[in-house]
Order: sequence, then structure tokens, then C-alpha cells
Amino acid sequence: MAMFAPLTPEEWQVLGLSLRVSLLAVAVSLPLALFTAYALARWSFRGKSFVNGLVHLPLVLPPVVTGFLLLMVFGPQTALGGLLEAVGLGVAFRWTGAALAAGVMAFPLMVRAMRLSLEGVDPKLEQAAATLGASRGVVFMTVTLPMVLPGILAGAILGFAKALGEFGATITFVSNIPGETRTLPLAIYSFLQIPGGEGAAFRLVILAVVVSMGALLISEWVAARAARRVAGQ
Repeated sequence: MAMFAPLTPEEWQVLGLSLRVSLLAVAVSLPLALFTAYALARWSFRGKSFVNGLVHLPLVLPPVVTGFLLLMVFGPQTALGGLLEAVGLGVAFRWTGAALAAGVMAFPLMVRAMRLSLEGVDPKLEQAAATLGASRGVVFMTVTLPMVLPGILAGAILGFAKALGEFGATITFVSNIPGETRTLPLAIYSFLQIPGGEGAAFRLVILAVVVSMGALLISEWVAARAARRVAGQ
């Protein structure tokens, strides 16, 4: 049957682009997500509730709305988008824009996982290190970071899985361009729109399930090792 045939070069291209988009989305979002999670978990400041709501807004907004807002900010007809285009860094209708859309949608999940991990660290441990003369940066790198590493890994994997499956914001912001922005979800949608495309769509669905499950299993293994290391076992 056609649905069990080997992947075509086009389908391999879709997989490669999806992995590239998802990995870039996580790599760029991770430092900012960690900083945001730390600020929400440790700092008290005016407007904290508003910032928290803003961070989690992509979770409750329709993805199409998020994509439209990205287009209004980074589109080639806007001031910022035009400036980025002029210096060769335009993102609208490019694979880097797909990574941006995926990163925005994955960001709240990454922040939430890291924030929960940070809130589970006893502040007294950090205070004890500080009383011994360690600076705030040294305390974070030597005490806090190792203890929240499982949460960081969990957030990164959740972000990767979300980025891999992102559809609405991506198709709105960067369209569905073969070889440029057509990721796995967009390719599945495209194959379902043509007669006889169910076989190719089914193969990509299976591929998405395998990649996502593999990422989750790897994350569980790495997180378990990190947790044992933190516990000194």
C-alpha cells in the first residue's frame, strides 16, 4: 500500500525542515525562557501578574491570532520588518519565521516547566551559599542551575514537541511554501487537500508520532539521570 511506501525525497525534506525549525525555536527561546522563569519565581516587582499573563497569552489565544500579530510586527510592510529585510534578516515567509512562530508558541510551556522547577528549590540553600561569599551569579551556576536542570530539560523537550506540531501561527505568519516553510503539520494538511494524498499524510503522521515519542523518551531518560546526579546517587 502507498501509505507504507518509503519516504519520498519531498517527505524527507519536510522532516529535515521541521527538525531544523524546532531545534532553532528551542535554542533561541531557552535562555529567555529561563530568565523569565527565574524572574517570575524569584523576583517581586510591580506588574508581575501582567507579565505572567502576557507570557502565557499564546496558550489561550487562537494560534492564528498569534500568527497575525507576528505578521503585523515582522511583516515586510512594517517598519521593523522592512528594517530586517534591508539588513538581510527578514523572517516573514521564511523558515526562520517558522522558527520564530514555533518559538513564541512553545515559550509559555518552557517557562512554566522551568518556573515550577525553580519554585521547588529551597531558597535557604541559595542563601547559605551567598553567606559564604558567593556572588548571585556563582550561586545560580553552582547551586540553582544543577538543581533545576531536570526542569530545564523538561521545558526544552516540551518546547520542541510544541514547535514540531505548530500549525496555526506558522501558516498565518510564513504561509505554506514547499521547501521553505512547509513543516510536518503543514505538509500533512497539504497532502490531505489533494486526491490520493492520504498515504503520504499517513506516513508523515507516523513520522511525527515517532519523532515526538522519541524526544519524550530521551527527555525522561536525561531528566532521570540529571535528578539522580543532583541527589548524589
